[in-house]
Formats: sequence, C-alpha cells, structure tokens
Amino acid sequence: MPLPRRLPLFPNPRRTLKTLKTLLLDPLLLDPLLRRLLLLFRSSMASADALEPNRDDDRRPWDPPFDPSEPSLPISYPIADLRALESRSYFESFHFPFNRASAPLPPSSAAAAAVAAPLPPRRRILVCHDMKGGYRDDAWVQGGSNADAYAIWHWHLMDVFVYFSHYLVTLPPPCWTNAAHTHGVKVLGTFLAEWDAGKVVCETLFATKSAARMYAERLAELASALGFDGWQINLEVNLDSQLIDNLKEFLHHLTETMHSYVPGSLVIWYDAVTKDGQLDWQDQLNGKNKPFFDLCDGIFVNYTWNEKYPEYSAAVAGERKFDVYMGIDVFGRNTFGGGQWNTNVALDLLKKEDISAAIFAPGWVYETKQEPDFQSAQNRWWGLVEQSWGILQTYPKLLPFYSNFDQGHGYYVSVEGVQVADYPWTNISCQGFQPALNYFVDPTQTSMQAFVNFKDAPYSGGGSITVKGNIQQSTLFSTRLFVAKLPLEDLPIYISYSVKSDRDSILALCLELSSETDGVMYALITNDVDSFPSLDPSKSQYYKIIQAEKMESPGITSWILYKATLRLGGYTLTGINATCILRRLNPTKPASRKSLGFGYPEGISDESFPYCASIGHISIRNSEQSMQFPQANAWVTEGQCISWAPDSNGTRNVSLKIVWKLADAYTDSFMKYNIYVEKQMANSGGNSVERTYLGVARVEAFYVSDLDVPSEVTCLRFIIQICAYDGSCQEIEKSPTFILDC
Repeated sequence: MPLPRRLPLFPNPRRTLKTLKTLLLDPLLLDPLLRRLLLLFRSSMASADALEPNRDDDRRPWDPPFDPSEPSLPISYPIADLRALESRSYFESFHFPFNRASAPLPPSSAAAAAVAAPLPPRRRILVCHDMKGGYRDDAWVQGGSNADAYAIWHWHLMDVFVYFSHYLVTLPPPCWTNAAHTHGVKVLGTFLAEWDAGKVVCETLFATKSAARMYAERLAELASALGFDGWQINLEVNLDSQLIDNLKEFLHHLTETMHSYVPGSLVIWYDAVTKDGQLDWQDQLNGKNKPFFDLCDGIFVNYTWNEKYPEYSAAVAGERKFDVYMGIDVFGRNTFGGGQWNTNVALDLLKKEDISAAIFAPGWVYETKQEPDFQSAQNRWWGLVEQSWGILQTYPKLLPFYSNFDQGHGYYVSVEGVQVADYPWTNISCQGFQPALNYFVDPTQTSMQAFVNFKDAPYSGGGSITVKGNIQQSTLFSTRLFVAKLPLEDLPIYISYSVKSDRDSILALCLELSSETDGVMYALITNDVDSFPSLDPSKSQYYKIIQAEKMESPGITSWILYKATLRLGGYTLTGINATCILRRLNPTKPASRKSLGFGYPEGISDESFPYCASIGHISIRNSEQSMQFPQANAWVTEGQCISWAPDSNGTRNVSLKIVWKLADAYTDSFMKYNIYVEKQMANSGGNSVERTYLGVARVEAFYVSDLDVPSEVTCLRFIIQICAYDGSCQEIEKSPTFILDC
C-alpha cells in the first residue's frame, strides 16, 4: 500500500514526526526500507521535542531566589538532579513535613485494616496527569485562591493515578494523594530521564550496580515518607548496552524495595528504551521490552499503537495481561481513535481485548477550554469513560462513611452548617467522597438536573448537590449519588443528612440493598412519609419507607438535619440515591414510580411545577454517638519560625509555623484540622474580636503567612479544630489553641 500523497503538517515538528512514525508502524505499510527510515526518525523525534514551545512558561514557586530551607508558604516541588536525590536534601526542606499525604488507602477489608487493597484482578484504568507542565495551583499545599483551578473528581472510574511532569523526580503534591487515596486509587510519582541531560543522568545512575541500588532506595524512601504508592519509570534516551544490566538491577531493586516499604505499591515501566538500550517505542508489549516488564508491576505502552497491538500484547503478557496499560493520548496525537471526545473509541477496543488502559493528559478538557464550561465538559468527557468501561471503584465499603460533596474548590467554606469563609479558594486535599452522578440523563425524559453546587453556601466544605427543574405533582425523580458495596451486619447503622429546599420540594434518600435470599430491596428515608405512596402489596418486599427524625441544629438557619436508624442484617448496601417529589397536595392520587424502576400508572399528565432542593452531606456510622475527641489540654501546641515585619499601612504582620501533637499516645486518626485566629485587643477586657478562618491542614502543622496585626492587638489566639473521618468536628470552645503575645 503506497504512502499517502501528503503527510499532515502540524504547527511543530514533533507532531509531524509522530504522524510519520505511526504510518511507518502500520503493518500494511511496513517494508525493510521504511523500517530503516523509521529508526532515523525515532532519533529525530527527541530533538523535535526540544522545539515544542512550553505550554505555560510562567515562573514556578521554586524558581530562584527560592531557598527550600527558609520558612515560606508550603509548596510542592520536584527534585531536579541526582545530587539532591542522593543527598536526601529534600527531607531537610522546610516544606517536607507539609508534603506528607495523610489519607491512607482503604484496607482490603475491615479485618485487614492495616493493609491496603491490592489492584483487582481485572482490566484497569491508569490515569497519567500531565497538565501545563505540572505543579500549577496544586503546588500550594495549603490551597490557593483560584476557584476555577483544575481538579479531578471522577475517581470511581480509575485504579491508578500518575502525577507526571518533565523533571527528574516528580513528587505528587499531597492534595492528589489525599483525594485519590480517599477513593481507593493508588498514586505514583514519576522518574524521568530525557534529552541529552537525561543520558548523562543515566550514565551516572547505572554506572555501577551499587549506584543503581542506592538510587532505587532513595526513590523508595521518598514514596514511603510522603505517603504515595510507587513510581512510573520513564527513560527516554539511548543507552549504552553495557548499562542495561544495571538498569535491570535498578528496576528490580526499586520494585522489591517499594513492596517492602509500602505493601501494595507499584512500579510501572514506560515503553521507550528496549533491552538493547535503544530509544525505540514499541507501542506494544513484545520481546524488546518484556525483560523490563518482568521485573516490575506493569508497563505503560506508548500511545501510537494500532488495533492489533492490544491483542498481541495480551498474548505476550499471558496471565499478567491486566498489568499491560495501553496508552491513550487525550490530546489525540496519533493515538488510536483520535483521543479527545473519541477517547472511548480506544477504550472500547481495549475492553474488547480485556486489557488495561493508560489515559494520558485528561487535562486536555481544561487546557483547551472545552465548551460550555469546565465543569460541564469534564463531566461529559468522564461520562464517556464510564459509558465504555463502567464504574471501577465503589464506596462506601467500610464505616464510618461521610461525604460533603466537596470537590476541593469553591466560593464559600462552611463547617457543620455555619459559613466561615466567602471568598474563592482551591485545595484538592479537601475533597470528600465524590458522588457518582449520572451526567447522561436523557433530557427528553426529564427536565430535572442534579449537579454539584458551588454558588450557594454549603452545609460543609465548599459544595453541595442541588437537584432542580420541573416535575409533575405525582412523579418521583431519582438520581444516583453513590455506587456502594457495604455489607450490613446485624447491628444497626445510623444515617444522618442535611437538606435545604424550596417549600414544596421534598428530597429523600433511597438506599439500594441486596440480599442473596431476598434479592433487591429499596429503603426510602424521608421526613415526609405522607408525600410518598403506599405500594402494591406484591411489591412491598422490595420497598419500605423509614421516617427520618429532624435533629436539633442551633445556629443553623438554612439547612435542616435529619437522622434515621436502619436495621437490615444480611443485606449489602449497593447504592445511595437522592429521590425527589413535590409535597403531596392530593393524598388520594397515586404517585408514579417510573424513576425507581417499579413501573408506573399509565396516562398521568399532571402539570409540572418547579422543584429545587439540595443535600449538604451524608453520614453513615455504626455508632449513634459522634467521635469523642481528646480534650484541649491533651494537645501540645507550639509556634515556630515566628517572624514579625512592618506593614505598608503602618501596622505589623506576622508569619509563623504552628505545630501540634497529642501529649500521650492516641489510637484514633483525624481527617483534617480547621485553623482559625482570634485577635484580642488591649481594651477588650479579654474578649475576642471576630474569629477568622485561615484554612485547613491535613498534617499536624500549618503555616500562617503575613497575618495583619493592628497595633491595638495584644494577643493572637490560634484555634485548631479537629475533624474526624465520620465528619464530626470538635467544638471550637473545646479545641486546642496556641497563644501568641503581641
């Protein structure tokens, strides 16, 4: 088959060369001459990459004159050279303690509470995050002010998350690890050697077997200390064949050491260098890269494969075919199916071949400003992934379970129904369990929409779920919140939730429960039983209504709290839905059960009415009582690195690091800490002025930067409010404090 008359031309030479490479790899086009030409173009591709302009060339926080030993707002940053890696200098950085992820991976079961679940024995999705060179808004460990910053909240559709950037050692910012671990997703950093500088790195790294082992141990130490789960190894240089044995030693020792330090960890090899040391992307698993695959936990196959390569790769991998991750470039650079809005074309083929996928650069949606807005485009794009492969992660699996639907950015911050901030912010570490909303509801079937709402003040965190639209008086509308897999034992479970709604809009929780003996049953929890119909007796085994009790909530005006107790031993909770109905005005008229799947009366043609209701949080516990927190005097608090400076307004400002720890051993762990400050005046008689929310910490330290201190302030009282994994927060008055005299 002849080559096309005209090779497509792209704005930069890298894309042109990659297009030619794809054509040359097609078995129908390949002949010995073209194969020889391919080798020439392979070497040209690396040089062409250097010509590609930086997508965003603004300064990074660590650019000179940054000194990592000096106190400053905590940031995440990479390790740029082997000397810094070898010396362990990162551990001496002021920023190191702030970069430790605190959220553990969920255990494989309640009985194995200390052991993270291994990857499941099925095809998987690995997501490689490469967005504007990395370390953007997410570099600021304590968060930033860009409410429109990039984030991912579709964790239920992946198994592994790789943080990638073009530095030697890319360390994932802790916000990504915290969010991913919450949802059961493993997180990898990246070790990358490329261009001429990368070749020099490899010559040092693999000079001797002892050097290879030493650097492998340094990487394992970093992952273990910072709380992430392993490494993706990207070597994109031509290597002297004499270095290959030491490269293998490095890969093998890194894998073994990671498994020892972090059970369940992963080391993934990227398909670039062959067993002969040539930089020659294979786009499949074959004899040229399998020796590396055999030494680690998987391979990320380059993304310019054709439709036969997944089948070939699966055959070579044998029983390990799920450890082969076929690359898909979302930007569409010669990837099978074209990427972008056709990413599911490649996923569909990989699903057919029953092999894993590696999705590269899903930030394409954000970078290219897809219409109509980022939230909508992001949900639509990931919805295509779900349509192709289905849901991979389910939750809740264990108790306690708490979600406030916080995506890690917004315009308000609330704590248990009380608004504490009203400015734009971002901090992915604040993400709670994310709902698995169905973003492909047929608009011809309903005018109702469910979405995460940032514009209105939430109950907790930065968001809530709002359902609004028009609904018939006699119709139920149900929308998925979570896909679960939670065995319910004989003991009762305690459910609480918060609702804000228009006068006639009723929002209930619908729990999907399954049993081997009884099949599927739906339990509806509502404060307004009268608005829901009695079911046909033949259906009663599948559906029961539980009266929710209104809880006292002093000081909370816009949200109403409800609680209910459920005793259903022998069932497994498999789903949580929000079910909506208008307040029943005609108690004699039956309601439609269309959305719950039970069938519904024909011929209903009620007029539609406006509906709007929000749910602020869901809590499921196996204890009726909230977390019992240590008393304030059980904590030791300290101020460090205290620095005063004059302000341009003629007053002063102060910067300091606040640290805290329990005086005695305490077995419970805490999800986060809300930090506040109160400024006490000389003439206030000891009374505090207005309390100010400063931010959230995921570790037992917080850095206060340039806090304005008026001259009349005599004392600063910093409050550390402890928050537990069940969603409860310690009362402010009982929280530990640090006092700084002015």
